[in-house]
Amino acid sequence: MTAQIVFVYVLLALTIGAFIIDRWRMDMVALMVVIVLALSGIITPGEAVAGFGNTIVVMIAALFVVGEGIFRTGVAGFIGQFLLKIGGRSELRLLMVLLPMVSLLSTSISSTGTVALLIPIVMTMARKASLHPSRLLLPVALITLVAGMTTLIGTPPNIIVSGALREAGHAGFTFFEFMPVGGIILLVCLILMLSVGRMLLPKRAPVAADSERASLEDFARRYEIDGYLHKLRIGADSPVIGKTVTALQWRRGFNVTLFAIRRKGDSPNTLVPVMLNTEIAPDDTLWIYGHSEDVAQLCASMHLYRAQFTAYEERRVQRAFGYAEIMIPPDSALVGATLEQAAFRRRYGLNLIAMRRHKELVTMQYSETTLQTGDTLLLAGAWTHISRLGTERDIVVLQTPVELDDIAPHPDKAWRAVLILLSMIGVMAFGLLPNVTVVLVAAMLMIMSGCVTVKESYQSLNETSLVLLAGMLPLATAMEKSGALQLLVDSLLSGFSDISPLGLCTLLFVLTAVLSQFMSNTATTVLLAPVAMSMCQVLEIAPEPVMMTVAIAASSAFATPIASPVNSLIVAPGQYRFVDFVKIGAPLQVVIMLLALWLVPIFFPF
Repeated sequence: MTAQIVFVYVLLALTIGAFIIDRWRMDMVALMVVIVLALSGIITPGEAVAGFGNTIVVMIAALFVVGEGIFRTGVAGFIGQFLLKIGGRSELRLLMVLLPMVSLLSTSISSTGTVALLIPIVMTMARKASLHPSRLLLPVALITLVAGMTTLIGTPPNIIVSGALREAGHAGFTFFEFMPVGGIILLVCLILMLSVGRMLLPKRAPVAADSERASLEDFARRYEIDGYLHKLRIGADSPVIGKTVTALQWRRGFNVTLFAIRRKGDSPNTLVPVMLNTEIAPDDTLWIYGHSEDVAQLCASMHLYRAQFTAYEERRVQRAFGYAEIMIPPDSALVGATLEQAAFRRRYGLNLIAMRRHKELVTMQYSETTLQTGDTLLLAGAWTHISRLGTERDIVVLQTPVELDDIAPHPDKAWRAVLILLSMIGVMAFGLLPNVTVVLVAAMLMIMSGCVTVKESYQSLNETSLVLLAGMLPLATAMEKSGALQLLVDSLLSGFSDISPLGLCTLLFVLTAVLSQFMSNTATTVLLAPVAMSMCQVLEIAPEPVMMTVAIAASSAFATPIASPVNSLIVAPGQYRFVDFVKIGAPLQVVIMLLALWLVPIFFPF
């Protein structure tokens, strides 16, 4: 054993120890590994940082951008809302909805792509259900990896072992030949994850920040505006037809606020924010904020009539429009101005609908009420305008509703995001182009089509996951170049020339599973596939069951956050620690090993 081999083994042990101690961030530990390897001379400095240009890392980074496009256009929120309607707020029911969907996706596209696209959806669902994301993300990741065992293209190890069989003169595995063994393993893992597996998940409280923020209902109660929302139709002889909002002067005359209209012929979901120059058309539907008595006076004077609105329409209004609570600071130019002079609609595109002074509600007269330092105001309007308030100088934004987090800034681009996503999945499923190329093109299309801005794209990159994965890849290179990996393989196999077929499968499963915890399962399979074929020739047994065992073992790398890009992806959003993966991943690997050793000889006799 050379000094280089000893050094690599010691570095590997120290790295695992640092992960287990959990005193330092995992991405910082990975960076230290890169630095140590660059200084050691075992690999070149270029090889030490090669992980940052690795195709897997690049693909994951691009998938973050694709996922951000799905989130920013509202597609993730829509899917999450749909799943929440089915699963409710129950953790078990949500998992019963999520995990079968994940299993289906993973049979046709890569497990890494599946999880990257689902992260924003799962995060949205967890927050709305008042669950910590760690309760959902890890089950999704593990089931995604298991589901990849069921088809030829579900995971790279399946393709590798099938290719190795063909190179040796055998038929290779067909697309669905993995299904009998993989399907049973998937079914058992689903049952375990929905039962005892949930007991092994980390128990953490939901993020407190959201619970401390007010909802739209909280704002309505605080400012006593429940029942202030009205829907009005326009009479045929109404004098408002053809008038602009400025000309109508409803705030001054009736103390009500017109904030949105729906045009005839538009989708029922389309609500147009009202600005000063907005002109009223004969068939418009008007949405008003105001006291019932004031609205009744308006209707009588302007030949308008009230219309009932459904709960769906009210939710639609809330999805398009919201509130923001602001305060007037001492140095504001608005101090001393009347509400009419403040012109909130002109300044911010928002409507003033309620006001407090010294914690008491103020009856507002737009032409007479003046603003004072410390006044708190409730503004209503389009979410896009509310999100821009933080840059204003004359006001202080005290609070925005928690619902603002669910508002997509580019909802009109949703169909483009869906088209890009489906095209990406289709091309990946049929293998028309390399996966990394497909994902890079999809990410660029998301940006070019306006589904996500360049700034939002950079913000979407999860540096913890990317650095962790990129930093640990050179360790696998060092193990291979130093001879540490070959020594491990040779040592384990040298004394097993007369091992039984089932014993060989057991040995290869353990060896593959262990190596896959610290290097990619693809690299592990490439290394062990020829070793497995050679052992089959020595023992004069059929290679199919042995190669199937190697593929299943490589795909069941669950026990560390660096065992798979899928695990690395969820570390930051799920706030996982190293031991979280060990606690649930190691027992699940044992179960899969026992199932594989029982099932493989049944479907693929030796």
